Amino acid sequence: MTLDFTPRAGSHPAAEMYAHEFKAGRLSRREFLSRTTALGMTAAAAYTLGGLGAPAEAGSHMAAGGTMKVQQEVMALKDPRTWDWTQISNFARGWLEYLVQYERDGSFTPMLLEGWEVNDDATEYTLKVRPGVKWNNGEDFTGENLVWLVNYWCDKTVEGNSMAGRMASLIDPATNKARDGAITLVDPMTVKLVASASDITILPGMADYPAAVIHPSTNLQDILATPVGTGAYLPESLEVGVKAVLVKNANHSYWGTGAALDRIEFVDYGSDPAAWVAAVDSGEVDMLYQNVGEFIAIADGIGWTKSEVVTGATIVARFNQVTEKEGKVVFGETKTRQALAQAVDNAIVLELGYDGLGVTADNHHVAPVHPEYADIGRPTHDPAGAKALLGEVGMADYEFELITLDDGFNKNSGDAIAAQIRDAGINIKRTVLPGSTFWNDWTKYPFSITEWNHRPLGVQVLALAYRSGEAWNESGFANAEFDAKLAQAMSIADADNRRAVMAEIETILRDNAVFIQPYWRSLYRHHKPEVVGGDMHPSFEIHVHKLGFKA
Repeated sequence: MTLDFTPRAGSHPAAEMYAHEFKAGRLSRREFLSRTTALGMTAAAAYTLGGLGAPAEAGSHMAAGGTMKVQQEVMALKDPRTWDWTQISNFARGWLEYLVQYERDGSFTPMLLEGWEVNDDATEYTLKVRPGVKWNNGEDFTGENLVWLVNYWCDKTVEGNSMAGRMASLIDPATNKARDGAITLVDPMTVKLVASASDITILPGMADYPAAVIHPSTNLQDILATPVGTGAYLPESLEVGVKAVLVKNANHSYWGTGAALDRIEFVDYGSDPAAWVAAVDSGEVDMLYQNVGEFIAIADGIGWTKSEVVTGATIVARFNQVTEKEGKVVFGETKTRQALAQAVDNAIVLELGYDGLGVTADNHHVAPVHPEYADIGRPTHDPAGAKALLGEVGMADYEFELITLDDGFNKNSGDAIAAQIRDAGINIKRTVLPGSTFWNDWTKYPFSITEWNHRPLGVQVLALAYRSGEAWNESGFANAEFDAKLAQAMSIADADNRRAVMAEIETILRDNAVFIQPYWRSLYRHHKPEVVGGDMHPSFEIHVHKLGFKA
């Protein structure tokens, strides 16, 4: 059979390539939609190109008004580009929106952008601002605002600014700010971005939760003090660890369909899933942020609607390669890290730590759902040789410590990892901390577990988590070969060609034993049957502008 690769009118040449890869079974439905819509195709056009039936929209029959109560941790707000938890963004989505929205089906939907165009080698992005969008202070949202926003993201001098990592191809390494000529106002409603090299991750990066669109007047030390945004809600109150409340902004000329609800309350029941389900059983909430473990069956039994999605969400038991403890860099030696990693069978951690509700992972943080995933086989499992390896670096009698949160699957997974290390004859202490304590110094722990959200592309999470010097590089891993290979992979549009480089990248991560990454999570959310717009999102997002109750 001969395939016709002639681009259709108005489509990017790579979109045709992705369509053939999808039809040949080399891309999943979600990744096909992610890749084509990131190039500027509408979701409808991508569905047509892929020969898919477009999903029905569920939000058109919502009742007006009402209060929805959502179980979710309530965290302090801060400068959005430094946000490090989706829960922060879910509350702020009431008034702070996004240029682009990552949908549950994997597609990217234009929000404050009307659309975008990408050149053939993904070095130039032309962004079209959506006409008619107003800030809630009455000003128009313009191209000038967009230029300011991208410059704000590109300021790598700001501690904790992970958006600088997403915009790395626009940044001058000499100044750690946007490169001259990287961001240009073409006309009042058009902005052009010019990357220093091919970069397929810029648009997906704009959909990630720290990419909230803020007004230049925003008080970055207290964003609640200046809640200027484009969304349909306003913040009424926020009490960390207790409750955060959004209310409909009746005085705002919202560009979208408007707020269906009068009020959204995010209520914090702590980190124990038993407390979440108790709130469900007593009728105190209408929706859960997520549900886990044996509590999934309990919520099913209550009669709530279950929403499930298979993702690249995971946990990572990472070794910090630079943190000292009692004057010693505990995990500075590769063999030390390798010893602990090879003592652990990831399949056992999946079963004991997450009730088997996912897929076993292979210690390289690229998921089977990613288009560039390369199967390099299972990691070495050799508990008998683990202690001998420690002996080679003088660590055979050292007592390690694994620190985790006290919630369900983080704690249970940590217990399963530590038990296997202990069974290998290695001394290890388990420390379990409440969130209020854990998050004070979590970046400094030599050995601890943290969660990582799903991202549409495998290269995205690797750039955020393991590229040298990035704000979210919690392992302290710095490897010039890895950085170079990752830059190469980020410039390759073809999934098969990128996969060959990804195999090398995955091998570097695993050979260096940067972490133990035991499984990929299936994610679950429960809500009352009458809730609309509450489906589980691959990245835990709650799109508040879609929430409502059935009419």
